[in-house]
Amino acid sequence: MERPRVILDEKEIDRALSRMAHQIVERNKGVENLCLIGIRTGGVPLAYRLQKKIEEIEGSAPQVGILDITLYRDDWSNLSQHPIIRKTEIPFSIDEKTIVLVDDVIYTGRTTRAALDAVIDYGRPAKIELAVLVDRGRRELPIQPDFCGVTLSTSRNEHVNVYLKEISGKDQVLLEKEEDAD
Repeated sequence: MERPRVILDEKEIDRALSRMAHQIVERNKGVENLCLIGIRTGGVPLAYRLQKKIEEIEGSAPQVGILDITLYRDDWSNLSQHPIIRKTEIPFSIDEKTIVLVDDVIYTGRTTRAALDAVIDYGRPAKIELAVLVDRGRRELPIQPDFCGVTLSTSRNEHVNVYLKEISGKDQVLLEKEEDAD
């Protein structure tokens, strides 16, 4: 593998999240009826960071939930015979609320599709929006983020790895390219 390229460092991640928080507040005219739901795993710490930034802007914080989409994925049986299913924690009603799904990376759109299916099982929101730190393009489904930290054009043999303090102890987004297999 080639040496990974740093796409976002700690300061750039923080700046991107600040911008996204402002955009979320602006588009939704405040935080009334606004809820953030982080998609496990990388979306969860990002949802909590956005919550904190929105509270700094508005003086009021949206509620945050955690969503596990394992059984909603269209490829879950390909991932493992015994997939690890973690708890979904949405301790509030989503009915008539604006839900902002939060994830670290959007690529094919399949994770977001699974998250939409999962959220709908919990109620009927007024609106669902999508916030991602990195949009790496190459969608397989007609799904686009409403709020995005950075957009990259990537090839299929490149991978975007998001490292977050809460999970890996550091904040960094790396672009890694696989060697071509001959």
